[in-house]
Amino acid sequence: MIINIPHKSVYTLNNNIFEGKVISYSLKDDYIDFVIKNKEKIKCKYYGSFDIKYGIKLKVHGKLNIPINNTVPNNFNYKKYLNHKNIFYTCNVTKVEVLKEENIFYKVKNNIVDRINTYKDTNDYLFTFILGDKTYLNEEEFSNYQKNGVTHLFAISGMHVGLLSAIILFCLKKVMSDNKRYLTTALFIFFYAFITGFSPSVMRASLLFFLLALNKVFYTEVKTLNILILTFTILVIINPFLLFDLGFIYSFSTTFGLIYKSDYLKKHKILGTSLIASIYSLPITINNFYEFNPFSILLNIIFVPFVSVIVYPLVLITFIVKPLNTILVPVLSILKWLNNVSSLLYKYKIIIPKLKYVFVILYYLILLFYKKPKYHKVLIYLIITLFINSLFYRLDSNLYVEYLDVGQGDSTLIRQKDYAILIDTGGIISYDQKKTYFVSDNTINYLKSKNIKNLEALILTHGDFDHCGEAINLVNNFKVKKVIFNCGPYNDLERDLIKTLDKNKIPYYSCIKELKIDKNKLSFLQTEKYDNENDNSNVIYTELDGYKFMFMGDASSTTEKEILSKYNLPNIDVLKVGHHGSKTSSSIKFINEINPKYSVISVGANNKYGHPNKEVLDNLNNSKIYRTDQDGSIMFKIKNDKLKIETCTP
Repeated sequence: MIINIPHKSVYTLNNNIFEGKVISYSLKDDYIDFVIKNKEKIKCKYYGSFDIKYGIKLKVHGKLNIPINNTVPNNFNYKKYLNHKNIFYTCNVTKVEVLKEENIFYKVKNNIVDRINTYKDTNDYLFTFILGDKTYLNEEEFSNYQKNGVTHLFAISGMHVGLLSAIILFCLKKVMSDNKRYLTTALFIFFYAFITGFSPSVMRASLLFFLLALNKVFYTEVKTLNILILTFTILVIINPFLLFDLGFIYSFSTTFGLIYKSDYLKKHKILGTSLIASIYSLPITINNFYEFNPFSILLNIIFVPFVSVIVYPLVLITFIVKPLNTILVPVLSILKWLNNVSSLLYKYKIIIPKLKYVFVILYYLILLFYKKPKYHKVLIYLIITLFINSLFYRLDSNLYVEYLDVGQGDSTLIRQKDYAILIDTGGIISYDQKKTYFVSDNTINYLKSKNIKNLEALILTHGDFDHCGEAINLVNNFKVKKVIFNCGPYNDLERDLIKTLDKNKIPYYSCIKELKIDKNKLSFLQTEKYDNENDNSNVIYTELDGYKFMFMGDASSTTEKEILSKYNLPNIDVLKVGHHGSKTSSSIKFINEINPKYSVISVGANNKYGHPNKEVLDNLNNSKIYRTDQDGSIMFKIKNDKLKIETCTP
């Protein structure tokens, strides 16, 4: 019987009052992020403050919102992520009422939270290692842990449960028989799973320990691998959506590999553990991050014993004996220093495109059926599998013009095989106090997923933030061969970018007339100099495999008039509409002259400017209109001389 996972929400958008128990929360500088659970879970945001605690029952008043899908392909899907956790709505809370205090179990958890908050300089790592709450870690530090491939050490999982159970078993050795201490430890581990919020990796480790304890107590002599499979089966029956949980998948794949290759680990325990864990989890890493840091195998040999033997036990003891915090502080300083130094090796990362399902299956079949032969042969087979997968991307001769959703901004990718150029980067940054999110990170992920390792050119139509504000992040995190600016003087944003280009030794040009892209070329139509950035926008015309494309930047009707006077433009197949559909652009005379078949408006949802303007939409009425706020990213694919269109709808 499947429980806890309804196929649809029990609420509707008309509901505005909800009751539920607080099962998780995070305190921000100006709001509280929390999840309540009753009939189902609701993720809430409240701009205000109240004495929030785990387990208290609340009545909240607010407006429900439907989470959105990713609008740039091959990126994190927030809606699916929440749905797989039985969360179908988020709620902007306007009023909170506390109905009931927490029970005794939650009181224990809240006391732990209160005690952790009294620790100076180390509470972030205490929250991480004791409660499994990584939200307190510095974002840059955690990013470096990700680059080093050691973030699994900061998710409460089998290693932590194993160490904790070993400590408890040792402490009970002289006061209980083996049977009693194993069962007592199992019960404590399940309570610890409750304290950490029943995360999938902890549930896997806890249930596995419990079944292993039963196996030992009752002398059933069931093989460990079979117990792992039973653990997997039980958890998936209870909650089938665990199959979509990244921590759950990582936990089982690595644990399976370590058990399945136990004969190899007997001879190569230190290097072998890191190698096997990396190999068995590699397809998961690839299909979520599209890259692999080869040094992560060696770095795990350093980080795993340091964290598991020194840091984690010291954190547990320090939580009990507070004066030891003076020792924990320098130990964590060493960990942070190792993390920062090791992250310098990230530049040697290998970009691996998204694995097609057939190659994921083939990869694991090789691992399953080649257990006995020499292991270097298995590695060769796996590398060949990954290479053939990459080859499929290189053999794709279709040409793509993709208008990426960057909110209220512009960004267009033109690519064929592993050749790509980007026109504009977008430039919306949303702040969550200490956290800064760059929309170009989605662009970088997408490029990697398609086996694109560098940009032949980054073209900036002009220096407004919503067109080039992400350029610095892009060139700092992805290889760009050259940058093209528009005509006119550089503004402050462009000058800051040029400093970064000089530092990275990336050549840049301005006010060019033509750029060759493989067998095609881009023509830059606007070479006059005006007294404003918008009219100085690069206006680009190109014919790609027989289809005519035009990119208007933020050019106004003034620039449109000048271009019409200088060029005899043909009918355009796809027009990137100027200035996000503002009334200052896309004059009726210009649109009638170029007569676009498809019009793409790059615009943010519910933007404060009122874009796109109704008059502009009327002017474009004879064309098929696509909008990034409604359609997400819009992908035009030229295959066999035919134009195919796909969208990535919110």
